[in-house]
Amino acid sequence: MPFKFIMQSEGFDLLRDDVSVLSHRTGTPAIAVGIGAPILDMVRGNFRIDDVVERSFQLDCFEGTNGTIRLWNAACPEAVVTLDIVQDAQRLVVKLRCSDPSFNRLWLTMQCDPLEAFWGGGEQMSYLRLNGHRFPFWTSEPGVGRDKSTKLTQTMDTEGLAGGDYWTTNYPQPTWVSSRRYAVHLETGAYSVLDLTEQGRVGIECWSANIDVELFDAPSLPKLVTKLSDRFGRQPPLPDWAISGAIVGLKDGADTFGRFETIAASGAAITGLWCEDWVGIRQTSFGKRLFWDWKWNASRYPNLQQRIAELAERGVRFLGYVNPYLAVDGVLYQEALANNYLALRQNSDAPYAVDFGEFDAGVVDFTNPDAANWFADRIIGQEMLDFGLSGWMADFGEYLPTDVRLFDGSDPMEAHNRWPVLWAKVNADAIASRGKTHDATFFMRAGFSGVQAHCPLLWAGDQCVDFTRHDGINTVITAALSSGLLGNAYHHSDLGGYTSLHGVVRTAELMHRWIDLAAFTPVMRSHEGNRPADNLQLDSSPEILAHFARMSQVHAQLAPYVGALCNEAVATGLPLQRPMFLHYEEPEYYNIQDQYLYGAEMIVAPIVEEGKDSRPVVIPDGDWIHLWSGETFDKGTYQIAAPYGQPPVFTRADSAHAALFASIRKAFGA
Repeated sequence: MPFKFIMQSEGFDLLRDDVSVLSHRTGTPAIAVGIGAPILDMVRGNFRIDDVVERSFQLDCFEGTNGTIRLWNAACPEAVVTLDIVQDAQRLVVKLRCSDPSFNRLWLTMQCDPLEAFWGGGEQMSYLRLNGHRFPFWTSEPGVGRDKSTKLTQTMDTEGLAGGDYWTTNYPQPTWVSSRRYAVHLETGAYSVLDLTEQGRVGIECWSANIDVELFDAPSLPKLVTKLSDRFGRQPPLPDWAISGAIVGLKDGADTFGRFETIAASGAAITGLWCEDWVGIRQTSFGKRLFWDWKWNASRYPNLQQRIAELAERGVRFLGYVNPYLAVDGVLYQEALANNYLALRQNSDAPYAVDFGEFDAGVVDFTNPDAANWFADRIIGQEMLDFGLSGWMADFGEYLPTDVRLFDGSDPMEAHNRWPVLWAKVNADAIASRGKTHDATFFMRAGFSGVQAHCPLLWAGDQCVDFTRHDGINTVITAALSSGLLGNAYHHSDLGGYTSLHGVVRTAELMHRWIDLAAFTPVMRSHEGNRPADNLQLDSSPEILAHFARMSQVHAQLAPYVGALCNEAVATGLPLQRPMFLHYEEPEYYNIQDQYLYGAEMIVAPIVEEGKDSRPVVIPDGDWIHLWSGETFDKGTYQIAAPYGQPPVFTRADSAHAALFASIRKAFGA
């Protein structure tokens, strides 16, 4: 293993290939500890987070004996940090432990080459390459607009901290990958920060003085991704039905089925009907929300079980929706209350109620094994899987308040980040209990370290229905690429986007471009958005519907290739959507985040800017065939025309799937 730990007379060095990544001396300490008091405001999953640091000390005293290092500050000798090194074939772990429990802040400075590139950080929406920015790791609503310079973001901030910023994300993870083929992971649930604003310096802040810093290395970036997937967990292959046709999202009650038949009659390849409103509707000022009592609403969907059976005979699965909260005016809330399955207030035994915007909901306490098992069996098992659902959106997971009282006594400040992982496990356990791990599936937007072991499919969350830089269609590519580097193999987005507020509505151009993008992702699923009546839908015009039908057929024909990529993901942990640099480790590819490799044998470069009918596409080494025309391109950058229905897509000339790609060209090409 190329990591070396060397003890010095007044400190230590951690080297990789004889280049320092961490160096500590009494005169130039790399570690500091302190005491801080957090200041947090939460409004419906949006957080304002500040810190009051009461004391902080650089650890400028050093003692190393018998392989254990002791660090402290002469002015505060009671706060001793011990540092132990554990190394095996997979990783090197730096274990940091503080003797004084009142110290709850730790700062660590690592070194890097000024030209070194870093990626990862969970599911990042704005920047694939992390250099030059500061990234707090805290799961939350990502916000609307996510750009403090825009009027939309400013308005949403005024209305409830809801504007977001470039770093806000449903799925943060304190893990980053270096272009020098190593990765760093902080094993902690605490709020932490990665600071890459200075060249040559990696700054780390953690709101815990007891953490493990894990380091991984590999001879190539793909093998490094495999190591991370081994560490965090491997997803099963996606079910065949999920990748072999489109999943149509409609939430129109009994009228859904008539609309579905119109869409199906267009010739679209459809393998799923997703009705998140199967539980009923609650109308709010935000738009159509769901009634959070997780069972079939017979008045909105009469004879649903029969409908599901009829769809199944046609090869179409039915999908629904669930999240980990229970509306206080629902039946299941009363059941959870009677069994003491709800998280409580800190100063009383009353259940904690979270304001979700014009209604309150209780928090099912997943630190209570009985509560987790109850949700998995009673709700997901009985009300969903046994009823006939084959999949669902497992929404939320980011909202755990930091002032709840939990069954296991854990600190909610640390439980908050880990909550999406517990939520994912509840869903996975429910599917496993019915023996349907390879047949049913669910998709999540929230995550944290370890969610990979339980969540089979990510989705990019609630993008604005527009082309904006930090919250529009382009962000779903960045989300897929960043999360994929950390072992999340499968990713997709809401076709058409979701959030429509303050006059932001879908245009026909946006719908066409998102259709083209979605066809070249593992799962092609549409969404009507938060305000369906205000926005264009798949069946709003003959042109949009015809385009959707065509691209759903392309998506279906790609299923053998996507299935092969799923098998590769099971074996190696490699994501289906990959940054260019993953297979072409050259600096010229480090910053590319608007095109991607789909497996190793396809390049996809969707149009994600408004008003464009062509775009530059970067082609790496080899001979690459334009999917639609058959023209061959070698290494270089080319301006490629992109009419609707023909997004820039290229396949390797020597691909084992060349015949499949040629059949798509014959059926859909120019």
